[in-house]
Amino acid sequence: MRILLIAVILLAGVFILIRQSLFIVDQTQYAVVTRFGEIQRIIITPGLEVKTPFVEDVTRFDKRLLRIDVRTEPMQDREKQILEIDAYVRYRILDARRFMLSLRDEFNAESRISQIVVSEIRRVVADKDRTDIIGGIITTQPDGTIRVDPKKTPDGHDTREALTREVIDGVNLAVKSAENDFGIEVVDVRIKAADFPTSVEEAVFNRMRTERSVQAQRLRAEGEQQNNTITADVDRQVTIVRAEAERQANQARGEGEAQAIAIFADALEQDPEFYAFQRSLEAYKKFLAQNSTVVLSSEDDLFKYLESPLPQAPAK
Repeated sequence: MRILLIAVILLAGVFILIRQSLFIVDQTQYAVVTRFGEIQRIIITPGLEVKTPFVEDVTRFDKRLLRIDVRTEPMQDREKQILEIDAYVRYRILDARRFMLSLRDEFNAESRISQIVVSEIRRVVADKDRTDIIGGIITTQPDGTIRVDPKKTPDGHDTREALTREVIDGVNLAVKSAENDFGIEVVDVRIKAADFPTSVEEAVFNRMRTERSVQAQRLRAEGEQQNNTITADVDRQVTIVRAEAERQANQARGEGEAQAIAIFADALEQDPEFYAFQRSLEAYKKFLAQNSTVVLSSEDDLFKYLESPLPQAPAK
């Protein structure tokens, strides 16, 4: 039992010694070996490495692009308007030794780099107007839609892109300076949002609503004016057409009546007796309905065609 216990202790010690002596460096990492806080060596190639057990420690840093979400800060533009800028940073560690000496770890690096980026964005934004920060000119179309036209710099670049490039250059100068050599490179800085503060948004929205209301009233007035103009023109044309049609109808009616009178007169002159007989038949048709009783004087002109037949006309 004693031998077995000793063997177990020895195996456990060997296992612990191996774990303290060997370590693996991933291809996405730097490994910094320190002894009592002092840097001994930097390992940049992946593989299995050896260190002094219980004396040396290993700190790993990521070689890949690292991201920092910068806190949202209110900033003034060139027109003294307050904008809340929300941005993020991407950086890469180039010198693990300098990074560890100046920043110690990634958590501390996030705080220091964020401060520098915010300061640099504030400096650049203070020299730009809102359209430069947004990267376009916002216009409202007649149908109510919002359109953003890209704004370009004199050399043809997008103003938003030029702004971020200026921030990147300024941040890199700051992190690579003699007093702040962090051993990193800032690859990208992007402004995710540039909005008015909540206290200002309502005033801006109210102003936009007022502008839209004024525009809507103007459009309604123009539409009403066009409607009145069109309606008046149509009414005028209808009146003209009706008057012309009435004139032509009265003319045709007068011509027809004149022709009818002429025909009647001509017929009357040719055979007055036949005309009187024809008119009497028309009168009979009007008042001699079925089961009708008519009382006429024996001397009435209408009665003579019922009393006796029409005398025969002399032969010609």
